[in-house]
Amino acid sequence: MPPYSVLQSRAFSISLFRNAFPQNVTTREVTFPFKPGEKLTFQVKWAFIPAAEAVLEILPLESVKGVKAYHFVMTSKTYPFADLFYKVRDRLDGYADEEMIHSLLYKKKKDGKHKRDVTVTFDWDKGEAQYTNLDEIRQPIPIMPGSFDPLSIFYAFRLTPLKEGMELRVPIADGRKCVMGKARVIKREKIEVRGVSYDTFLVEPDLEHVAGVFEKSPKASVQIWVTADKYRIPLKLKSKVIVGSFVAELISIEKQ
Repeated sequence: MPPYSVLQSRAFSISLFRNAFPQNVTTREVTFPFKPGEKLTFQVKWAFIPAAEAVLEILPLESVKGVKAYHFVMTSKTYPFADLFYKVRDRLDGYADEEMIHSLLYKKKKDGKHKRDVTVTFDWDKGEAQYTNLDEIRQPIPIMPGSFDPLSIFYAFRLTPLKEGMELRVPIADGRKCVMGKARVIKREKIEVRGVSYDTFLVEPDLEHVAGVFEKSPKASVQIWVTADKYRIPLKLKSKVIVGSFVAELISIEKQ
């Protein structure tokens, strides 16, 4: 018999899918809006100056402690000019089970002045997550059923068809805290990205608990425009951050 925490987590995921899809569709028939081989490349501008590149990629399925898992990767690096002011060489790895019920493992590696080598392990038998960073080992924290790590959460949000006015809620855990991640669908609108017009939804996620170079300034909103189709691909991201304001736009997409 699966542990109670696992049963709770599965019930949460099934509830999410029932709200997102017609009642005559079972969770086994659901086709995810993404798959391994998807690679999204963004150019990041600070104050209209091209300063960095960020890549979101889904690698081939892997096994994490015997569980088949998605492997999501985000890499970001500043261009040589921006390195003179604020050098970024970051990599995030998120692992979520194949059914996208919850996260299994999370890694964050940051080079430069403030080095980090973070690993967060999710123990769903105990309902806990443990954070380690270099020589720092923290006590495990309790996590909510259906919790995702700070990278996999973006793919979890892509599972749900969008409509104006709706709010998405999925738990997020980074090993130091576990909170309810939220995102509001503000409106549907046409936008232009690199000379191409797209039908999109404007989504405002609550990222106050997400740290790093893109940590937003107090009371500043983060805005993300995603395609208004079954893939819900992020096209543009805009926000104020600690080091100023930035806009990230999709410059290439690869799919298998």
